[in-house]
Amino acid sequence: MLPEPPHGKLLIFTAPSGAGKTTIVRHLLKKYGELAFSVSATTRPPRPGEEDGVDYHFLSRKEFARRVEAGAFVEYEEVYPGRFYGTLHSEVHRIWEAGRTVVFDIEVKGATTIKRQYPEDSLAVFVSPPTREVLFQRLRDRSTEDEESLRVRIERAGVELGYADSFDRILVNDDLPTALAEAELVTREFLAD
Repeated sequence: MLPEPPHGKLLIFTAPSGAGKTTIVRHLLKKYGELAFSVSATTRPPRPGEEDGVDYHFLSRKEFARRVEAGAFVEYEEVYPGRFYGTLHSEVHRIWEAGRTVVFDIEVKGATTIKRQYPEDSLAVFVSPPTREVLFQRLRDRSTEDEESLRVRIERAGVELGYADSFDRILVNDDLPTALAEAELVTREFLAD
């Protein structure tokens, strides 16, 4: 029998696409050395500038399915048609073994799964846009999607906004400096516990 891996804390940031969770998580990672980023696995192709093992673990659909079958994921989901994302147990254990707190930048359903599995050791923060309209405009302004994928992303974001009350904290990202300061406060309090 394998020894139980070390166990630590998990700081979960979730939001619909375009709400600003990645910007907030990147800021917190620079500010707090005790945090370490959980690199998700995905079947989507890398975007320009993304690195395998840094931004995501880019896997083929076949390899992703093999790892699902082997029980390698804490959570996984088909976020968009044919696009799977998930958190590998090995990522969480790697961070805990280094004596650090895991920080997630993760979609809403994955966040609820992680929170359910680690209710006592995690803090789940929902990053909310000030309004639906602001969120939808942010997604349009990115110019990273074709019309169909943008439509799917906006539809999904609308559904995900309904999950806000399922999390420990809601952080409204209306003004970025204010949102970053609030995220710092939440993080300091969680790390001090």
